[in-house]
Amino acid sequence: MVRASGPTFRVPFRRRLEGKTNYYLRRRLISSKKPRLVVRGSLKHITVSIVEAKLNGDHTLACAHSSELSKNVGWLGGCGNLPAAYLTGLLVGHRAVSKGIKEAVLDIGLRFPSKGARVFAALRGALDAGLQVSHENTVLPDDKRISGEHIAEYANRISTDPELYQKRFSSYLARNQKPEDLPKHFDVVKKRVIELFEKGGAHTGD
Repeated sequence: MVRASGPTFRVPFRRRLEGKTNYYLRRRLISSKKPRLVVRGSLKHITVSIVEAKLNGDHTLACAHSSELSKNVGWLGGCGNLPAAYLTGLLVGHRAVSKGIKEAVLDIGLRFPSKGARVFAALRGALDAGLQVSHENTVLPDDKRISGEHIAEYANRISTDPELYQKRFSSYLARNQKPEDLPKHFDVVKKRVIELFEKGGAHTGD
């Protein structure tokens, strides 16, 4: 007796169909048995989380959102740029270390790992907070980009065109923050983030 046979077809998981999850990469990250440093971003904000995989799903151990920077430490710059990514990573890194979390693996999702990108600025912030994450130093943005000097230089270049200057930096100016002074402001806010944990008064981010 000959049994009928034909092509087999396995429907991919919904999140893979929607382009939201690379399950091959996720399996590799989970197999490390370390928490994941998950960095996700939009044009306006950055979210950095420490996530642990469990049988019943992911559990968030610590989290920080870039909107906290303006609410809690007086950040007047944009919340979706590279300096904000660093500060958000610094914030969640301190939260993780304060909870006894020492190591993590970087999870950037489906984003292409572009050298010096926001995801690596967030990584550098977490590293500077004392979290150990395996990485290549060449992908980390330098001090000038971390502090927003590239933004200040651009603001200086277009300052001779008031209309363009106002258009590009209206949100900064509305908060009485000159974009040319962003690096100095960054240093002040970075110090505030560190002091939050030195004084033990930081929010948990749970």
